Parts: sequence; C-alpha cells; structure tokens
Amino acid sequence: SYGIGLYKGLTKITSAEGITKEYITIQYAGSDKLFIPAERIELISKYIGAHSDDGLLKLSKMGGAEWHKQTSRAKESVKKMAKELIELYARRMRKSGFAYPPDDALQAEFDSSFPYEETASQLEAIEAIKRDMMRAVPMDRLLCGDVGYGKTEVALRAAFKAVEAGKQVALLCPTTILAYQHYQTALSRFGSFPVRVEMISRFRSLKEQREIFRRLKRGDIDIIIGTHKLVYGDVEFKDLGLLIIDEEQRFGVAQKEKLKQFATDIDVLSLSATPIPRTLNMAMGGIRDMSVLDEVPGDRIPVQTYVLEYDDALIYEAIRRELSRGGQVFYLYNNVENINNVAARIADAIDGINVAVAHGQMDKSDIESIWQQLVEGSIDVLVCTSIIETGVDVPNANTLIVENADRLGLSQLHQLRGRVGRSSRRAYAYFTYRRGKVLTEIAEKRLKAIRDYAQFGAGFKVALRDLEIRGAGNMLGAEQHGHLDAVGYDMYIKLLNEAVLEEKGEQIKQKTECKIDVKVNAFIPDSYISSPSVRMEMYKRIALVLTAEDADDLRDEMLDRFGDIPSETEALLRVAELKALAEAADIERIVQNDPLLHPDTLTHGAHGQIMEMAPVQEFVHSTAPTQNLEIT
Repeated sequence: SYGIGLYKGLTKITSAEGITKEYITIQYAGSDKLFIPAERIELISKYIGAHSDDGLLKLSKMGGAEWHKQTSRAKESVKKMAKELIELYARRMRKSGFAYPPDDALQAEFDSSFPYEETASQLEAIEAIKRDMMRAVPMDRLLCGDVGYGKTEVALRAAFKAVEAGKQVALLCPTTILAYQHYQTALSRFGSFPVRVEMISRFRSLKEQREIFRRLKRGDIDIIIGTHKLVYGDVEFKDLGLLIIDEEQRFGVAQKEKLKQFATDIDVLSLSATPIPRTLNMAMGGIRDMSVLDEVPGDRIPVQTYVLEYDDALIYEAIRRELSRGGQVFYLYNNVENINNVAARIADAIDGINVAVAHGQMDKSDIESIWQQLVEGSIDVLVCTSIIETGVDVPNANTLIVENADRLGLSQLHQLRGRVGRSSRRAYAYFTYRRGKVLTEIAEKRLKAIRDYAQFGAGFKVALRDLEIRGAGNMLGAEQHGHLDAVGYDMYIKLLNEAVLEEKGEQIKQKTECKIDVKVNAFIPDSYISSPSVRMEMYKRIALVLTAEDADDLRDEMLDRFGDIPSETEALLRVAELKALAEAADIERIVQNDPLLHPDTLTHGAHGQIMEMAPVQEFVHSTAPTQNLEIT
C-alpha cells in the first residue's frame, strides 16, 4: 500500500485502554513511520531487487504519489508481458505434436533395469512426462530436483520412449565434462537395448564431428549428447522428437533463442537443480508444466558443511581422514595458472598419494584419461577448476575442499557441494577463504547461506536467496528489469500472476481480509522468546493459521520449544483462529466495544459458530460476501 520502507524492529505499544500489542516498525522517507500489528505480518514482504552501490535503497514517501505511479507502470508492463506469454503458450497448445504410443513390454523392461529403487516423486515425474508425450501437443516441462535427486534417470526414461517410437533425442549440456558423464551413463543404461548413442563436444575431432553430423542427418544416431556445439554446429536431424536441456539456467539468452528455432514442434524437457526464479514462476503460473523431485534417494545423508579461514593443517587432516576410509577428494582451485603448484603442494604434504589435475584448457585425451582413472579409483585427490560443477557423479568422492570460496556464486557453491554425498557415506564440504581476508558483504552472505542451506532439497531456497543477494539482474530482459527493481520481486510476481489469470479470463479471487479489534493483550513477550528474529518467525507462523488444527500444532511446537505459553500469546493464537474463520465466512470486520476481555473468556465455539466471547450478547452472521459486521 505504501511502498518500500526500512524495517526498524519490533515495538510494544500500550493503548490508552491499557491494551498492549507488538508492532512491526517501518521507516519511510523523511520522518514517517508506520506501525503494523505483528499479527498482520502478511501485509509486508522482504524487498528483493537492485540496491545502489552503497547497499541503500530510495525509500518511498508515505502517502506520496510516486509508489502508485510505479505500481501502475509495472501493472501495465506485466499485462503486456502476460499477453505475450499466454499467446506463446496458446500457440504451442494449438500446434500438433507427435503423440507417442503407450508403454510396451520393452519400455517396462528398460524401466525395471534401473539398479536402484525409484523415489515416489521420481515415479510421479516419469508418469507426468510420459503422459505429456502421449498427447498430440508439444511438451514443455520443467523438471526441478536438487543435486543428486535422480533427474538423469527420469530424462533417460523419456529418451527411451522417444527412441522406441522411431524419434531422435538431443541431450544438451552446459559443459564438456557433464556431456562426457551423461554419455558414459547413457552407454551403460542403454547397453543391452537397441539404442545408438553418440556424443559431440570438443572431445571429438573436427573430422569425427562432421561424421557424427552426417550420421545424425541419416538417422543412424538415436540419442546425441552434446554441449553448445549441438546448437551452433551445422546440425540437422532426420526426425528429432525430444530435446532435453540439462542445467537450463546455465544457457544464455542467445543460446535459448537458437534452441527455439529447432524446438518449435518437438517435446522439450528442461532439467534444473537451482531453477532461475522467472522459470520457476512461469511454471507455477500455469504457463509451463513443472515436476518437482523432492525426495532424497535411498539412504543418503546431508553433506556436513564448514565455512572457515584456510588452514593447511586442518585441510590436510581432512584429506587424510577421507583417504583413510578409502574415499577420494575433490580439491577445487579455480585458477589454471597456479593449479599445478597447488597439486604439488598437496602431494608434498601427504606421502604416498596420487594427485591429479583437471581443468578446461587441457587436451581432450588427458581429461578423458583422468576421468577414467578417477572413476576407477586410482586418483586419490583431484585438484580441479569448477569444471566439476555440474552433474559429475563419483560416489566414492566424499570430501570437497574449495579454496577462495568467497569468489564463487551461491548457486555455484550449492552445485559444487552436490558433487559429494552421492552415496550412503557421510560427506564433508569445506568452503575456505584466505586467512585474514576481509570479506565483502555479498561474499559473507553467500557463505552464510551455503552453510545454512545444507539440508536436502535446498536448491529452491538457494535460487531465491541468490536472487535476493545479487538483485534481479536482467532475468526478465531490460524492459521488465526496471519495473521489477521499482516495486520489488514479490510485488512484481504478484502483479504478473494476476495479469496472467486475467489474460486467461479466470476470475481473480480477492481474499477477504478481516480486521479484528478486540480489547485483549495479544503479543509474544520478550521474556518468552527473547530473540526478535525468532519472534518475527513465530508471528509469521501465527499469521498463517487457517484452522483450529493449525493453531493446536503451533501450540504444541511452542510448548516444546519455549515452554508454557503466556496468556498474551494464547490470546494471539485465539485471535488468529477467529480471523481465519471470519475470513472463510467473508466477514470483513469484528469490533468489540465492551470492557477489557480476559483471554480465558475466549473459548472455542461449537461447529457452525466462530467464537463465543463473554460478555457478548449477540453475534450476527451473514453469508453476504462484503458484509460489515460488528460484535456489540
């Protein structure tokens, strides 16, 4: 309603009638301050967008016209964008694609040859993708799953379905190493089936590449796995049916535009561990279909993550400990110039170990040889650059050490950590920075986030946190970028989602907001929860209460975490229940004009009643959608 303000903490205010509540204090331009009842925390959201060089933002003037101008301009802009997106989606839905036949015995045999047990979310995703492929409309599905959640197997099942129906498949990867890894996996998975797999990357000579392109055009290759050479090479398919894009967020705008040229009427499956938020919101907004892998496979354990100053003794001890249990180590040093010196230093410090080096400027045969040795287990420590960032799967490598981690992006750090912990063994990740170095605020935030988001399934959180740290950037193109920064990410996405629904002709359901004014002390005392940030978290949780069951669950949690619930906090929970029930009944306002109520007088009502409040004589209930009601 008022624009961008600065959060100044929580403030307790006691009214003239002796009622105490806690308020969120927001500072606007000049000396204007706004006090929002803490239980109405849903009215505010964190600003995500561009900051100036000094990290500050221009605050909105409370009651000024500028904020309304900015939101109006953004609204017009998103309407135009929604129209384009819907037209794009509608064009795709009107196109006739190839309808694949239902699964047969050979597909069932391929599916059952997977050596591990699928998770429930993997099976759901496989089912959804096959369902899309059997429709006569080109598929455009985004498959999101954190690192190590089994996206590759889901993609290979779709690839087999396409090949069995006589279609060709292209699997596009951002790096040579990942293409090589996928190639090895595909050879292994399709080995006992009549599927011809080939790879195109800088590992192939120009002569070999030309021959592969010829065979592809003749239809002698069923599945082609490759890097951007697949996009920019002189590539022609005999009958391309499915395009799989791994790590979609790693491809630039120009590369995606090029992809669209040969992906107009074919099925497209995009894989992503940390989806860029625009893609995520398009998927959630119904412009694109999405499947999420949210279950960790088998008996995997989260990676133990440490963020610390670099210390030789500690790092060498971590390497020795990993090697003593028969494991291998990834040591990431992202500077090709000095990488051999780092490898020599490690080899000198620890006797009798095999240390190898890998980086993107090496000859293809050397990289292939090193990779083979690594997979076979003859390399103890691989000192490498960030070429291992995506998709690399070496289950025996369970310690990762990163030098100068402060120079890497958050999504990069998350992806790198995903290179270890790919078995049932406990894995360790050490993100180090130079001793005595003063970190920039952004680097500090990144390292804190990578430490905090160590649990499985943190990819979504990392994607949004990364956006928050580095700003919205140009993810929506230059035209939209300015509007997003003006109103913030949350407000922009809200406007975009509304515009999409409007453009689709769907009714935007306006949620009834019930204002409750009951004369009761309702807050969380400092003596109960002393940390302001934890109090804010609990206010958020209370604001999300929708049913009596929600409130009871929260009561149990608070009892468990903080002890007996004070009467003021109990009253806050009761008011939250009342608000939720009133909003479900389209009641806009409840006012109490009686003397102070003690929390004990607020009791749960029987079915069909909202609440019973002594000494209330009368409660009027109406199903009219915009009824103002008063408790008198």
